[in-house]
Amino acid sequence: MTRSPYQLSTPPDVLTCLHPRLRTYFGPIPPGHVGRGEGVFDVVGTPRRWLWPLLAWFARDAVMFPIWERDVPFTVENRPARVRRRSTPGQEERVAVRAYRTFRFRSGTRTMVDAITAEPEGLVDHLGHRGRVSALLRTEVDAHGPDAGALRLVSTRVTFRALGRELRLPALIAPRVTLVERFDDDADRQRVSLVLTAPLIGTLYRYEGAFRYAVVPDTGPEGGR
Repeated sequence: MTRSPYQLSTPPDVLTCLHPRLRTYFGPIPPGHVGRGEGVFDVVGTPRRWLWPLLAWFARDAVMFPIWERDVPFTVENRPARVRRRSTPGQEERVAVRAYRTFRFRSGTRTMVDAITAEPEGLVDHLGHRGRVSALLRTEVDAHGPDAGALRLVSTRVTFRALGRELRLPALIAPRVTLVERFDDDADRQRVSLVLTAPLIGTLYRYEGAFRYAVVPDTGPEGGR
């Protein structure tokens, strides 16, 4: 991978504002290498149990889980990949980074899977093993202020794929994903926060925590895959 999906879809002047340690995380992964990190999430899931049946449906495809736990150990593994949108046979494969986030819940280990690609319309996150849910993301990097150097991804479109067709949710009802990655120099850790919200309902799901990350020689897959 000579350029990462983030580099392919984001103006260079935006990426230059990133914290130097985040440039490694969002940069290309050299051949024969993999990105690995380990840390602890302060919280994962939602305490609103009436949402859990819906989350259980998404859990089947490793998107999110019916859970609410604190102090959850986790690992993250980023691997270079290539993916093709199944709804458009014959379309050229896209450069991707496939991420595996493995949560060690008290109830057992679960792995969240997604793949980031650079599409003509911008950065797209394909969620789960099958990528049936995807989100077009807007990339923002603050040059000044308390979050200077942090990367913020905000979904501007959510699409569901079923029976070979794609359904784009209207903005009035579409959920919104906000992901913030920043580097804490004092703690020497990367901090991540993801919040999924929906109109009229509020927060559907979230996780936040800190981890250490490095690009290392690939010695084989982790996380039980």
